[in-house]
Amino acid sequence: MNTQQKKWVYRLIPGALCLVLAMGSPAGQATAQVYRLSPVEMAHYTPHNPFDRLNDGRPRVPDAILDTIRNMEIAVVEVYAYLRDKGYPNQFEGNWKVLQPGKRLVGRAFTVQFMPTRADLNEVIQQDAADQGLGRLRNQTAIDMLESGDVAVVDLYGKVEEGTFVGDKLAYYIQQTTGTGIVIDGGLFFVEAIEKTGMPAYYRGTHPESLKNSMITGVNVPIRIGGATVMPGDVVLGDQDGLLFIPPHLVEEIITAVKTKRVRDAWSKKQFDTGKYKSSEIYGRPSPELQKDLEQFMKAHGINQ
Repeated sequence: MNTQQKKWVYRLIPGALCLVLAMGSPAGQATAQVYRLSPVEMAHYTPHNPFDRLNDGRPRVPDAILDTIRNMEIAVVEVYAYLRDKGYPNQFEGNWKVLQPGKRLVGRAFTVQFMPTRADLNEVIQQDAADQGLGRLRNQTAIDMLESGDVAVVDLYGKVEEGTFVGDKLAYYIQQTTGTGIVIDGGLFFVEAIEKTGMPAYYRGTHPESLKNSMITGVNVPIRIGGATVMPGDVVLGDQDGLLFIPPHLVEEIITAVKTKRVRDAWSKKQFDTGKYKSSEIYGRPSPELQKDLEQFMKAHGINQ
C-alpha cells in the first residue's frame, strides 16, 4: 500500500470503526492513535465551523451564545424546521426518558461510541491505549476528558441491561465538571439519586447491573444517536420534545430566526385579539394592509426584514 492509499484509509476509518490510524511518523511508519480524531482531523470533518476550537479540536461555540440559547429558552420545536430546511433533517431524536423535564439542556457535544465487545478487536484497542499510556479504555477514560460546557453524548446502541454508562457518583462528577447534563443512548442506574442533583439527563432506561460486554470504539468521533447524526462540538439542545444536535455554523442564524419568528407570532396573536380576522387571513399571505402593519410591528421590535 503506497502513501496515498494509506492516507485514504485514514480518512475512511472514522466512519467505520471510529479508530484513527495516524500516518507519517518520522521513520515513515504507522503509529496508532486509537479511538479519537486528532485536532487536525477534527477540523477536516467540521470545515464550516466559524468559531475557535477547543484543545481537542472540537468547535468551540462561545459561552455567550450558549447562554443566549438558555436565556431565550429556545425550544426544540422552534429549531427543527429551520435545520430541516437548511438540509439537516437528521438532527432530532425523541422518545427519551427525561430527568428534569422542565429544564433545557444546552451545551457542546462530547461524543462517546461503544460497540458490543469483540475479543480480537478489543484486544488491539486496549493494547494501543496501553502503549499510549492511557491505561484500560472504559467509561471513565472518556468522563475524565470532559470540560466545562460539555454534554456527554454516548452511543450505547440503546443497550440498557449491562449498558449503564454511569450511576449516581459518576453522574455527579459529570455534573460538577461540565455544569450541563448527559445524553445516554443506553442505561443509567440509581436514577433517584441522580434526579435529586437537578442534572438534566436523557436516557433509554434503567438497570441495576453495571456496564459490561461493551467496548469503547470512539471518543469525539461522529456517532449515531437513534435517527440523528452527531458531530463533536454540535450544540446539544434538549427539552420535553426531545433532542436536537445543531451544527455550530448554524447556531447564530438559528438565534436570529427564532427571534424573528417570535415577533411575527406575537403580531399574529395581536391580530387575533382584535376579533377581526380569520386564521386564514393572518397565516399564509396577508393582505397588503396587513403586510404593512406586520412590517411596522417587526421594525418596532428591532427586526428588519
